[in-house]
Amino acid sequence: MSAYSQHRREFLRVALAATSLSFTPTFAWPFGSEEEQAAWYRNAKFGMFIHWGPYSLASVEASWPIMTPTAGGITEAEYRDLPKRFNPTKFNPHAFVDLARAAGQQYMVFTTKHHDGFCMFDTSYTDYKITNTPYGKDIVKQLADACKERGMPLGFYYSPPDMHHPAFRDTSKLAKENWGGEPARPEWPLYLDYMQLQLTELLTGYGPVALIWFDGLHHQEKYGGIRFLDLIHKLQPATLVNDRIGLPGDYQTPEQFIPSGIPTKDVRFNAVDTSVQQKLKNMIPRPEDFQLWETCMTINNTWAYNSHDHEYKSAQMLIRSLVEVASRGGNFLLNVGPQPDGLIQPEFQERLRAIGSWLSVNGESIYGTTYGPVQGVSSIRTTAKKDKIFVHVFDWPRGPFEINGLQGRALSAYLLAGGQPLKMEESEGKLRIELPPQPPDPNVSVIALRV
Repeated sequence: MSAYSQHRREFLRVALAATSLSFTPTFAWPFGSEEEQAAWYRNAKFGMFIHWGPYSLASVEASWPIMTPTAGGITEAEYRDLPKRFNPTKFNPHAFVDLARAAGQQYMVFTTKHHDGFCMFDTSYTDYKITNTPYGKDIVKQLADACKERGMPLGFYYSPPDMHHPAFRDTSKLAKENWGGEPARPEWPLYLDYMQLQLTELLTGYGPVALIWFDGLHHQEKYGGIRFLDLIHKLQPATLVNDRIGLPGDYQTPEQFIPSGIPTKDVRFNAVDTSVQQKLKNMIPRPEDFQLWETCMTINNTWAYNSHDHEYKSAQMLIRSLVEVASRGGNFLLNVGPQPDGLIQPEFQERLRAIGSWLSVNGESIYGTTYGPVQGVSSIRTTAKKDKIFVHVFDWPRGPFEINGLQGRALSAYLLAGGQPLKMEESEGKLRIELPPQPPDPNVSVIALRV
């Protein structure tokens, strides 16, 4: 046996012994099966993404300044030293959950480890973690406990790339030289073991995990994803997994864009290749062909807190993005980057609460819906639920409102805001509705049709 093999065996023996008491979860999972969890996820529609770590101190993006130094004005050495002064004493996990609830968000996804390798949980397998900062407490554990107390499903973002781990890459070099990882090195299996051990910690020590959100960057096949999919399903069978570890996963994750068509199981959308999107634009797939999907998006231009980024999307734009996503059957995962002190900045809170106010009136047209029967009309978006079709009007007409392509015969129409009944008539497949002169909501007004 080689020295490397002996080292690997000893590493696993010690590591697995340390977690042997945690391999069997002691909590009760709230969903009986992955199918029930998928149904919950599809109905939830709106979640909060949280990118947070010591990088917030420098107002730089998570990890990328050391991977591509042109992305931020900070050296790798300076970036690596940030944990020494990370002390978010104003962090209140219940405030995070309460804000998500006020926004109408139905689940949260937290970055437990980004590409830089820094862990926001008290892992046993690296010293590069939150409990070795001046703050000294497990952020993930506090948030998980608050989510359990408040009944908020929680998912974990976990980065397979790890710039800090010497088995992922030769750390004697700057990260910009080998940030993609080096699977040809003999140490690579040790890194995959490290991933397994950390995922085991997250799946056995923090309560129910609604989903695992991998972010594998390029050449994801190098992680041998089936190994981790099997691990996740063994430890928490109902946990959903995204599509960023070299496998299709349970749901697709377009980033910073909304597909122009409804995703199907045999198509993968991306922001660069728009030909597939154009091909499926306006097509209504069969229910069995629909692919679960989730757009993740920032409120400004950055995932992490950046005191210099003031290009905030308006509340109206964010509400319309949520409607756009729901009209194609997807979920909207909207990101916040907390400040280094642990607070979420007022500009984010204002927009989240504005979305929540809109949902408090119009949520029936979003939650529990699927893609609508009318696609590709610029002035409206549609969603559907049982015997109702919801028409989201972006551009309020000056005269009577007409709509084609509805499935079934409309029995009645009313405004969700206030419940005002609307006069209508239907002929030759076209529905004509008389609307008040002013829209009830300046962002998006919703007409409910019983069919």
